[in-house]
Amino acid sequence: MPIIVDIDVMLAKRKMPVGVLAEKVGITPANLAVLKNGRAKAVRFTTLEALCEVLDCQPGDLLRWETEDRWDSADPSADEPRPAVPSSQPTPQES
Repeated sequence: MPIIVDIDVMLAKRKMPVGVLAEKVGITPANLAVLKNGRAKAVRFTTLEALCEVLDCQPGDLLRWETEDRWDSADPSADEPRPAVPSSQPTPQES
């Protein structure tokens, strides 16, 4: 995934335990762990706002974007070309 979550970096800079952050933000430690470990599919702006307020930072300090190329280089199938738009034609297996 090209969106990287750097909550752990800010926690280290602020010398704050995860449990304290979760309590101050008002989310469960489990939900914070999902977000912190990059497994979340979305984040509410209210949660992002609370994280920034508690950690005294900007959203860009917590989230950053990396190109797909960086992630694809670790993927053995990255050498295969990707279609720009999914084809509506059946693949050979579907015929």
